[in-house]
Amino acid sequence: MSQSKREQVISHLRYVRQELREMHQGLMEDSLLPEAGELRGVMAQMEALLELLEGKTSKKAKAEA
Repeated sequence: MSQSKREQVISHLRYVRQELREMHQGLMEDSLLPEAGELRGVMAQMEALLELLEGKTSKKAKAEA
C-alpha cells in the first residue's frame, strides 16, 4: 500500500473511531441513541474507506447515486 493511501486509511479510521466513541459515550452516559444522520455519516466514511482499500468504487454506491 502506498504511503499516501496508507495516510488516507489512517485518517478515515481515526475519524470513524472518534465518531463511534462519541456515539458510545452518549449511549452510556445519557442512554441516547445516535441520530440517523450521525449513523449515515459514519457508514459513509466506512464505505469510503472500503472503496479506498479495494481501489475501486462499489457497485452498491453507484446504484444509490
